Amino acid sequence: MKAVSCSNAQLELVDLPTPAPARGQLLLEVLRCGICGSDLHARQHCDEVADVMAETGYDGFMRSDQQVVFGHEFCGEVLDHGPRTRKAPRAGTRVVAVPLLRRGKDVHAVGLSVAAPGGYAEQMLVEQSLALPVPNGLSPEAAALTEPMAVAWHAVRRGEVRKRDVAIVIGCGPIGLAVVCMLKARGVRTVIASDFSPGRRALAARCGADIVVDPAQDSPYAAAAGHGHLQTSPEALGLAVGTVDKLYKARLPWWHVWRAAEAVGAATPKHPVIFECVGVPGVIDGIIAGAPLFSRVVVVGVCMGADAIRPAMAINKETDLRFVFGYTPMEFRDTLHMIAEGKVDVSPLITGTVGLGGVANAFDALGDPAKHAKILIDPKSPLQEVS
Repeated sequence: MKAVSCSNAQLELVDLPTPAPARGQLLLEVLRCGICGSDLHARQHCDEVADVMAETGYDGFMRSDQQVVFGHEFCGEVLDHGPRTRKAPRAGTRVVAVPLLRRGKDVHAVGLSVAAPGGYAEQMLVEQSLALPVPNGLSPEAAALTEPMAVAWHAVRRGEVRKRDVAIVIGCGPIGLAVVCMLKARGVRTVIASDFSPGRRALAARCGADIVVDPAQDSPYAAAAGHGHLQTSPEALGLAVGTVDKLYKARLPWWHVWRAAEAVGAATPKHPVIFECVGVPGVIDGIIAGAPLFSRVVVVGVCMGADAIRPAMAINKETDLRFVFGYTPMEFRDTLHMIAEGKVDVSPLITGTVGLGGVANAFDALGDPAKHAKILIDPKSPLQEVS
């Protein structure tokens, strides 16, 4: 079969043996596969990531000297079942799958491990238990975006964003755009998106952002003015003292009133939920410095280098800092059905298609943020350039 392999940062179209499914696995014909930002990072920085993953106990992440087939955002058609494997879903069924694959007792990340080749290929393997039939006649293009949209759905859920909260998305690459989509699907009324690229700001608006900001000209935090956020320490101190003072003058036991307000959530200062979707050193510290007090910051972007923040600044502003990774199988399943039921429109994210022979050109094209968000691979297409 034809596949695109990566070794020593070089992408090459190669012939590989058709993979054989083990018990509990399915062989898929790949219909579409998305090129993820993680693939671009792994091409150049996989050894650094592998070192970090090894510290967490997983030593199967790809290394630069290995030949690895990328691709963890995919939709495929069932071709075959492993031995002693229940014949479900039936051959010919379109499926997506959580990109994890068993090898003996170990579990590997599909498309990011030499042990689990991904969807930059004509065929690939998935775990039967993690495969989900594509519902409602959903196109393979839209279904292939289940994985990145599940990442965004997990981030939104971890952010605990309420409908009346202000959500601010910093960085409108593919994952930032996906977060915008999922925030609107959750019913969040005010979503502010910030990016230096005019093209990405336009895409953010198409994805449902209520306000789009060029950070070279305006502050995304200033765009949230008027929502009751506290900007400075004196404001917070003044609010606390002023509240007690008013209750004291009214001859009320202020502690009882305060405790009752806490019980219904009325004593918590209003704050935005900010999604960091850039992954460049310095961005987190910049958010902490610029955001209002008590902000919740959800870090979605993967920074490949060392970074630094000023803890004293975060402490004085009581910033809530959360890091997110991946999604649960339930979130993956729910995301697929949100797309299939029309609750989320992923079409604005898809900006190009290419065949296996044009993957290297697609990687180059994704270096221009003004042109592309998500490029899909069609293994049957002869396209050498992104269309």
